[in-house]
Amino acid sequence: MDRCVVLVDAGYLLGAAASLLAGEPSRSRITVDHTALIQGLRERAESDTERPLLRIYWFDGAPDRVPQPEHRRLRVMPRVTVRLGALTRSDGRWAQKGVDAAMHAELTELARNRACSDVVLVTGDGDLLPGMMAAKEHGVAVHLWAVQAADGDYNQSEDLVAEADERRVLDRVWITKAVRAKELGGVCASPPAPRPEIAAILSAPLPESAPAGAPADSAEQPAVQHAAASPRAQENGDRAVKGVPTPKDLAALRGPGPVQAGKEHTSATLRWSSDKGWVDRPAVPAEPAEAAALPTLAQLTTAEQRWADREEDITTVGGDPYEVGQVFARRWMARLPEQHNLQKLSTMYPRIPHRIDGELLRYAARFGLLAHKDDQIDEHDRYAIRAGFWREIDVRTAAEHAPAGE
Repeated sequence: MDRCVVLVDAGYLLGAAASLLAGEPSRSRITVDHTALIQGLRERAESDTERPLLRIYWFDGAPDRVPQPEHRRLRVMPRVTVRLGALTRSDGRWAQKGVDAAMHAELTELARNRACSDVVLVTGDGDLLPGMMAAKEHGVAVHLWAVQAADGDYNQSEDLVAEADERRVLDRVWITKAVRAKELGGVCASPPAPRPEIAAILSAPLPESAPAGAPADSAEQPAVQHAAASPRAQENGDRAVKGVPTPKDLAALRGPGPVQAGKEHTSATLRWSSDKGWVDRPAVPAEPAEAAALPTLAQLTTAEQRWADREEDITTVGGDPYEVGQVFARRWMARLPEQHNLQKLSTMYPRIPHRIDGELLRYAARFGLLAHKDDQIDEHDRYAIRAGFWREIDVRTAAEHAPAGE
């Protein structure tokens, strides 16, 4: 078949691009326009091989092989097929597993079945040498593409370079058409500052890093200073729970103060650990009836809107935790039939009603944000999601949320 196929090792392509543009191979240091990148690969492949494109195979790693937002966008593009290997963490570094084997298998299968006359390999790993040799034996011309090395040297296996039929270097000019380095000022494009309480949550210290000498019975900052001991933790020897406070902890900010001495209090208490020992606090009050009456996004969404939402998630939403919270809140507010429900929600700040909060986190899970990282749920992602949610609510209810005297 007189067609060309492109096999892309995304780890090599984007890592080398990050080294070239940002000075280090971390993909978090660059922003990628995947639409422009795929279009550029297609045009360059068809020009170099003088053959029409059959398909671009995008090989990448993902935790537990769960597609990340970029993979979801890529796999719905025309002529693009995504193949995922595992992404594992070892000694503090992420490593791909199974990507090279998948590329080798695809390369040899395409050549054996004579699916194409030319193969473009965008990789630097010498493990693909046997596959390259096998493809050549089946009469396939192999084109090896490299990303310009930051130090001017090779960033590919010399054996691959020697075995390739044709070789091309993707220089800085070509790379910068679709990839750019992020500014050191921040990870995201400076979203509006969240409320001070949310900022405090996101920067909350771990229990063992709480300031020494902090008041043990302070009612002002229970959520920031300490983490509540869960029943499971108490069953396992009252081990302290690490991480940032839970939504129930936040609700205590609006709950009743400490039980006054000499007065009966029949409700259950939570035990808080501190540098002065265990402190009993009132249980978080039950969620008000107004919260249970608020409709969920699923109840407000029609079948047509659900389809449109999925399209937007795949093609537009980047998957940043803050952005995910904003998108969810924007859809929920836009579909509320009665705007007084928005005022009800505003009065419940900082606690998101349980049903809506659960739906928000399940929505975020579609983007891989709640995947286990080192066997622990990333709590800061959760609070960034909620911060984005509340920020979007603030935009619509700025007058009601403005602090008194401002």
